Amino acid sequence: MKKPVLAAVLTAAFAAGQGTPAPKFTGPLPVTADSYPFLAAAHSLVPFDLSKYGYLEQEFLVTGTANVYDWAQDGSLTVKTPNTPYGTRILVRRPANASRFSGAVVVEPLGAVRRYDWALMYGYLSEHMMEHGDAWVGITMPAASEGLKKFNPTRYAAVSFANPDPGAACPGAKGGPSAIEEGLRWDAMSQIGVLLKSGALGFRPEALYMTTQFPDVVTYLDAIHAHARLANGKPVYDGYLLRNPGAPARLNQCGAAPGPNDPRRIVAKVDVPVIEVVAQGEVLDSIAQRRPDSDEPGNRFRRYEVAGASHIDRWAYDRGFPTFADQAATGGAVQGTPEFPLNAKCDAPFTFSADTRLKYVYDSTLVHLDAWARNGKPAPHANPIEVQDGKIVLDEAGNGVGGVRSPWVDVPAATYFTGSTPAACREFGHTVPFDKARFESLYGSEKNYLSKFGQSVDQLVKLGWYTESDGKKMKEEAAAALKH
Repeated sequence: MKKPVLAAVLTAAFAAGQGTPAPKFTGPLPVTADSYPFLAAAHSLVPFDLSKYGYLEQEFLVTGTANVYDWAQDGSLTVKTPNTPYGTRILVRRPANASRFSGAVVVEPLGAVRRYDWALMYGYLSEHMMEHGDAWVGITMPAASEGLKKFNPTRYAAVSFANPDPGAACPGAKGGPSAIEEGLRWDAMSQIGVLLKSGALGFRPEALYMTTQFPDVVTYLDAIHAHARLANGKPVYDGYLLRNPGAPARLNQCGAAPGPNDPRRIVAKVDVPVIEVVAQGEVLDSIAQRRPDSDEPGNRFRRYEVAGASHIDRWAYDRGFPTFADQAATGGAVQGTPEFPLNAKCDAPFTFSADTRLKYVYDSTLVHLDAWARNGKPAPHANPIEVQDGKIVLDEAGNGVGGVRSPWVDVPAATYFTGSTPAACREFGHTVPFDKARFESLYGSEKNYLSKFGQSVDQLVKLGWYTESDGKKMKEEAAAALKH
């Protein structure tokens, strides 16, 4: 059988001790009142001062050449267009004092669904990462590149994912070929990982973990991970935290995404740990992608389904979302208001959920991923959420049975609905507290409730499902909720 073009290229590179190349970089870029990074902490939807946490923020421009790949159903890659120039930017947040750096770096391909950068996972993980001393790196993806250039044409002049073959037939592109080739992002993501591990940006990671909500990470894991190697043959990325992993995307703008029965839709078995986190509100849509946990060296895998959690909540926005003024300056899709940044009209209207059930599981999952990757300590197993006849099985309180538990569902004082009406609001959860009579019939008094809640927290922390820091916050949140 003829060896795929990519395999032949990589074999030669490894024989020469090269591996994936590092790109060039410029920066850190200067910051002024008129020229600052898009999505800077001080210009987030809810601005915050990184220096108060002992962190600094830096922005770099990264340039290199990337291949555009085709991806066959058997998983093999071929080079469609080689050595195409690209330029992107990375946003780095890390401890200012090197002694505080944990060695772990979370790399997030930034969401571009609204045609501007959205650091959704940073919104969830930021507090934990800064408590723990982790670094974070956001990478601009092709779909947001033109928005950056509109936001600040001078600062982002080098950002480009230009289509190297705009006149070619392109069956996968609606309305004809795009001026942007989204397929250039895969090599860019690999090369940025190599750049980070080189220590050239002023800090040297011990481990890189990739995460995002969007299809970029699961596509990269399935198609690219096995080919992205350091000169010593080790993987560029040391683990993956997958948020509600959907189906992988197409590998280039003219290709097709894997269809419903395509084996590539199941998260691949790779040589680093992979943990996927799925909220209760996401389980039914992703149930076909369930696969067994594994501790095998070439298939270290966990799936955590979080009881009572909805797909989206406030944490995805406040620290990971740009200001409305900056959104508008990109020409991207501006929706809603700062209080509810979506156009959806829900019946009845409700306050955007600030529930922490999902957030705290992400924190502990990152701890387990790091321990598994660097120290070989396997992550704990969790039962799946129970499903019967295509529906989530609910307990007497109306909350899901099974999955990763929390004190809110094990010592309930409310029913947590993981969707709202109409259909446009099905991803947004809302809470219905128990009335006074039901609360008192269960616990007798607020003091007794808080005691049982605290015991549940302590047990779950002991089992490793939550960090000690988050356990303390849970108890504080429960006490505060009773005062309202």
